[in-house]
Amino acid sequence: MKALISNDDGITASGILASKKAVEDLCETYVVAPELQQSGIGHALTLYEPLRINEHILKDKSKGYGVTGTPTDAVTMALFEIMDEKPDIMISGINTGFNIGKAELTTSGTLGAAIEAASFGIPTIAISQEVTRDDIKFENGENQVDFSFAGKMLNKLAKIVLKKGLPEGIDILNVNVPENPSDDEFEIAHLSERMYLPVIDKRLDPRGKPYYWIGGEQYEKHGTGSDGYALTKGKTTITPIKIDQTGNIDSLREWLE
Repeated sequence: MKALISNDDGITASGILASKKAVEDLCETYVVAPELQQSGIGHALTLYEPLRINEHILKDKSKGYGVTGTPTDAVTMALFEIMDEKPDIMISGINTGFNIGKAELTTSGTLGAAIEAASFGIPTIAISQEVTRDDIKFENGENQVDFSFAGKMLNKLAKIVLKKGLPEGIDILNVNVPENPSDDEFEIAHLSERMYLPVIDKRLDPRGKPYYWIGGEQYEKHGTGSDGYALTKGKTTITPIKIDQTGNIDSLREWLE
């Protein structure tokens, strides 16, 4: 059994090492991730710049590979350059900070890496953990987040995936772990509307010309049964994701008549 482990926080992030530790008793692990922090890059692919693969000695003295591109680039390099065969499972994370809601499917680099692997038929888990300190969400390298509980839940879920594969019609399991869990069970939940509402911060440079920072405010309107709602109750959530986003073809035909 082989596992590909990637992320969007970078090859030296604490969360990716926690993922490796969580599943290395189950299978051989390959750690291939962006060289640097790539949060919010989504499913982007580098087409206009060359890419490099740099070997890293991780904190546990094992070898990993840093790719000078996006999470999607890292997965592509892993599958078609580094590994000699398709892995039995792909894990993206453990991400520093939640990835919940419909908007995260296209903006999250964690989900971007997961979608790329799943598009090749690889059973995939994307896993993220709540952090209450905003200043560490986009840090490069190590942080002080305790990923031990998330690692325990990942190990439990990976065992099932390696034994059974994923259920029919499911390509990715999107897992979110609260900072203070109420129990060690999974709760199946649908996607919230979104995680953040965009906030545009307009500023002026020394010459008086405007420039902008895109930020966000926490979205609080999580409906019952959603990932956001369950996480407020201290539950670890699983949301099944399908890559095929085709809408209702029959309703479109009727609409066009």
